[in-house]
Amino acid sequence: MAFKLSSQLPLPFQKSHKGSQRWPIPHPIPSTNLAGCGCSILPSGVTSLSRRSGGRGVVHAVKEEETLPSALAEADVSKTPSSSSKVVLVIGGTGGVGQLIVASLLSRNIKSRLLLRDPSKAISLFGIQDENIIEVHKGDTRNPSDLDSTIFEGVTHVICCTGTTAFPSKRWDGDNTPERVDWEGIRNLVLALPPTIERLVLVSSVGVTKYNELPWSIMNLFGVLKFKKMGEDFVRSSGLPFTIIRAGRLTDGPYTSYDLNTLLKATAGKRRAVVISQGDELVGEVSRLVVAEACIQALDIECTKGQIYEINSIEGDGPGSDPEKWKELFKAAEAN
Repeated sequence: MAFKLSSQLPLPFQKSHKGSQRWPIPHPIPSTNLAGCGCSILPSGVTSLSRRSGGRGVVHAVKEEETLPSALAEADVSKTPSSSSKVVLVIGGTGGVGQLIVASLLSRNIKSRLLLRDPSKAISLFGIQDENIIEVHKGDTRNPSDLDSTIFEGVTHVICCTGTTAFPSKRWDGDNTPERVDWEGIRNLVLALPPTIERLVLVSSVGVTKYNELPWSIMNLFGVLKFKKMGEDFVRSSGLPFTIIRAGRLTDGPYTSYDLNTLLKATAGKRRAVVISQGDELVGEVSRLVVAEACIQALDIECTKGQIYEINSIEGDGPGSDPEKWKELFKAAEAN
């Protein structure tokens, strides 16, 4: 069932225009655990970068804006027709990384489609948007019957950033465990996707190849790294064009209980330099803003197809939303 958001973008406590539907004032969304919603689960306190022999290279880039693409941050994106032929399906679009991905797609006027367990969260975070810009479907990847083919009609690209906590928590209520989310949910999604998808970007975690080794085995006591790796492997063997982004321990956000303009102005602080590696030897932290931008950039950068990257961010300037600088980063990681 699709929920289409009409063309007004009210902030909290604003009245809707005459004749339009009055939507409820956005309510706060409970803060998510650092390890949830596509978040990485690096051990607490592990913040330094590591590069052991056998790992692929670590590279940096140049300059990054402090916010999501800022040219449209003050604009009413609902009034501008989409300038892109892409239709991006975002799974987990109200989570810590997902909400930033959706906000950034909106700022770029790229049409997005969201698959959410609770569609009301889309209004809380993104306001009320034109149905030609964003479309919301109610569904849960844990339930194959929810993944009706109509959800994928016209979709060209997919970003999946679902997740749950590494250890038992309230977020496990309703069978929301790593096995159900990171393995079964990913498997169900991949099986439902049409072969016409141009790119599937999956957000995963560093350390998934070492879940039997310390300190990763501690984080894997309830299987989160093992199930993320199983999800990765299913994506890799699917035949779909994919890119996997393994994030370090996530910082900045999640930006819950905010409106779209606040999301667009979210900053990565001083941690704007991007570090990309291959070989699962990278440890450290990464801004959610950097992960979100990496996912969007990977949709169109050809050299990222069929690749797996680990990503961190450190203090310094970074690539911002410049596709050429991101392309250089991805290529340099592969070269090393």
